[in-house]
Amino acid sequence: MPERWYKEAVIYCLDVETFQDSNADGIGDLQGLIVRLDYLARLGVTCIWLNPIHPSPGKDDGYDITNYYDVHPRIGSLGDFAELVHEAGNRGIRILIDLVINHSSIEHPWFQSSRSDPDSPYRDWYIWSREEPPTRRQGMVFPGQQSDTWTYDTRAKAWYFHRFYDFEPSLNHSNREVQVEMRKIIGFWLQLGVGGFRMDAAPFVIEQPSPTSAEAKKSFDMLTRFTEYLNWRRGDAVILAEANVGNDELSDYFGDIGGSGNRLHMLFDFRMNCKLMLALAREDAEPIVETLMNTPRIPETGQWATFLRNHDEVDLSRLTPSERQDVFNAFGPRPEMQLYGRGIRRRLASMLGGDRRRLELAYSLQFTLPGTPVLRYGEELGMGEDLSLPERNAIRTPMQWFNAPNGGFSSARPEDVIRPAVKRGKYGYPKVNVTEQRLDPNSLLSWFERMIRTLRECPEIGTGQCEVVQAAVPSHVLVHRFDAPEGSVLLLHNLGSRAVTLDLGRLPRTGADVHEMFADGPYPPPSSRLRDLRLNGHGYRWIRLSHRAEEFSARSTPR
Repeated sequence: MPERWYKEAVIYCLDVETFQDSNADGIGDLQGLIVRLDYLARLGVTCIWLNPIHPSPGKDDGYDITNYYDVHPRIGSLGDFAELVHEAGNRGIRILIDLVINHSSIEHPWFQSSRSDPDSPYRDWYIWSREEPPTRRQGMVFPGQQSDTWTYDTRAKAWYFHRFYDFEPSLNHSNREVQVEMRKIIGFWLQLGVGGFRMDAAPFVIEQPSPTSAEAKKSFDMLTRFTEYLNWRRGDAVILAEANVGNDELSDYFGDIGGSGNRLHMLFDFRMNCKLMLALAREDAEPIVETLMNTPRIPETGQWATFLRNHDEVDLSRLTPSERQDVFNAFGPRPEMQLYGRGIRRRLASMLGGDRRRLELAYSLQFTLPGTPVLRYGEELGMGEDLSLPERNAIRTPMQWFNAPNGGFSSARPEDVIRPAVKRGKYGYPKVNVTEQRLDPNSLLSWFERMIRTLRECPEIGTGQCEVVQAAVPSHVLVHRFDAPEGSVLLLHNLGSRAVTLDLGRLPRTGADVHEMFADGPYPPPSSRLRDLRLNGHGYRWIRLSHRAEEFSARSTPR
């Protein structure tokens, strides 16, 4: 069993419905994704995370689910899904699917039964209150779009709890029958061959809401039971969870107080994401240094998942008001670019004004921070957003394959496409598409392919111990390293626009063959003394300090 595959993976996040349409109905589908697997394999992707694929009314882009045991008929069948898993496996690619079990759709048969009769076997699968809860206007996830978290149902003659929208009633996870059903869902998809799950809204899955208190207790043991069941059914499967919580709570999601690592395998690193955005906005490395120095200890089996952009807005809620305003000013100055008062609904390329040097710097940073990198579809091309679309849909436009109607995503009429492809401006598909970038060795896509190949040669970055190098460097320069049994790698990043020269001196675990692995341009070869290291404005360098292969070379050298 490849015991640490998730620590050395490159995860690619996509929405099947906006990736590739194979039957000209204007909606992406599983057969279309299968056709594009070779593109993902060439890019270097080893794991695909699929946004919701289940039957849904589509009021919340698929997060309102009516059947957990099927795929939406407009994207294909369970047979198509099984073929996808098989074909992806042939290319060394695993499949993760969204596990959206905090809530169901209001149209799910469970809820319809629950609301119909107080004696329904599904009544306690949801959270009800006979009296109007005094906390009904507290705890909204979507400020401005949501007015309460409890809604009165005239059929049930009671109030039901919904952490998200009122058409997404929250499941009652304190009910043992619900927990058993959730494990059945996990087992079903494992049997179809998935490599694991991305757990949506993990803190809300394990909370136990009360109509009389806004503070809900959390049952972390529930995560233990989920993972025990997962590992029993498939030993190398993982759960990657969304949990945007404080430092003091993060370690509880990985394991119990003994540090056993008996809960979740991976967590998205929201702390680092918002600090990365602040660092890029201010062109100052200090927010990254501070976050690295204060990263909670996690079990040996645990792993962070790093990201710059995902399927949602850039969430800046963990920054101070002044920090958040600095990021807004730099990357989302207009009201239509912002969302929920806390985030930015733009892609990274447009946030950075299409500046290729800063884009490379940003992604070099992400891919060399502790954890497994997660890449949103189209970011490898520098795709932009469509702010005319509502809320998060601005960044959920179709993949841009070539310069043709709908960007090559679909041959349907543009008015029949699920969402319009970005056509105009510097980020439109006539200028930004796979076909043109694939043929250009200097394109952003070609750069991503080279970077990911280099990452394969540096397993220390995914599995090793990270350390900020203590040296006299400007505040806009980040110097850190990774050490593992395979060797040691040194990373230099200049967030500022001014070129610098660094003198680091000889560092521990530096071998005789110090050499450049990847950089923003040509530099004089580094020496083992690490002096006179030039670094361009917005430049980056990956330098190998030592490698286990040196030991083999030394042993085989004639004496």
